[in-house]
Amino acid sequence: MNQATSTEAPVQFTGYQKFVLAILAFLQFTIILDFMIMSPLGAILMPALNITPSQFGVVVSAYAFSAGIAGFLAAGFADRFDRKKLLMFFYCGFILGTFLCGIAPNFYFLLFARIVTGLFGGVIGSIVMAITTDLFPFSMRGRVMGVLQTAFAGSQILGLPIGLFLSAHWGWHAPFLMIVAIAALVGVIIVMNLKPIDAHLQLHPDRSPFHHLKTTIATPRYLLAFAATGLLSIGGYMLMPFGSAFAVNNLGVSMHDLPTIYLVTGLGAIVTGPMVGKLSDKFGKYRVFLFGAAMTIVMAVIYTRLGVTPLPIVILVNVLLFVGIFSRIIPAQAMMSAVPTADSRGSFMAINSSLQQIAGGVGSVVAGMIVSQPAGGAILHFDLLGDILVCTVLITAVMMYFIHRLVAVPALVRTA
Repeated sequence: MNQATSTEAPVQFTGYQKFVLAILAFLQFTIILDFMIMSPLGAILMPALNITPSQFGVVVSAYAFSAGIAGFLAAGFADRFDRKKLLMFFYCGFILGTFLCGIAPNFYFLLFARIVTGLFGGVIGSIVMAITTDLFPFSMRGRVMGVLQTAFAGSQILGLPIGLFLSAHWGWHAPFLMIVAIAALVGVIIVMNLKPIDAHLQLHPDRSPFHHLKTTIATPRYLLAFAATGLLSIGGYMLMPFGSAFAVNNLGVSMHDLPTIYLVTGLGAIVTGPMVGKLSDKFGKYRVFLFGAAMTIVMAVIYTRLGVTPLPIVILVNVLLFVGIFSRIIPAQAMMSAVPTADSRGSFMAINSSLQQIAGGVGSVVAGMIVSQPAGGAILHFDLLGDILVCTVLITAVMMYFIHRLVAVPALVRTA
């Protein structure tokens, strides 16, 4: 089916497409939860391992940097294999890395475990993007990305509260072991029910992986997308790792109430994701992106400047902030999916994911250098992180305009 403009009449999902979307959402749930769990565990991990905010930022960024490296290494091979087999190879490695996190006895072992997890887990998102782009036409991708983002909401609603409960009763290792158990079940379902995804192999010319990687990087229309991806990632990665510590030490939220924030925010996100996806397909992906950019700017400025605040207000601000973030991420992913041609889709997604992870790693490290925390005191300079996020949102709004124009040009319309 030919790709159409963002206002094309929606197409209905087939039964198999619904299954694929559901199982990929569950898979994304485990990947996102593995990363997201680091933020609420920050308030527990730092005193438990006797590490500083800067060291915690390194642990978080270690995943991102290793994921970025793995993405570049995998890019040349990403279009040369059945995507199902490629997905399972990296998913098994991710499960191993998460298990190592679940048995880590100290800071250095945990750092090593996060590197292993990132080497495998960081590539999976790009494979999922390639699979969904292979199987779903552009007119459906807003809804597809919206459903996939419910994995993020699911990690908020179920994963994080359960993870915090387990860590409070059995230590901070327990949430990682929970993820291992869920991921193993998801892996078995994928092996048994997902069909091979290898139609792209017929389009791929016989050339070396290095040449394929070089060609993808050198394609002019891809460069803007790569740059936009990097900037889209930096701001969020700067705020996320210190979210729980900021809530506890600056906003006056108790550890007992922390799961409530994640629960309600997740409920808001699980409603928002599919809704944003539908609106993106109906009214235009860039228009929805601009709405999300405006809301993100307003809520980031408010959130990062809060002092001690009543719990209902903290929850409301968090929900609105994530509405803004989702309203940027979902249409941006849908637009990005239309940039590459079919024969370089896997390579493009791998490089794009790699840049996302590296940019996020840079953001985490820089954030760890900017913020500080006197013994037992509040997180300082968190407002500066919000200002940096605002700047990146403004720049990416301009960049996404040109990407929107690129994927809407009739001459560049490609088959889905």
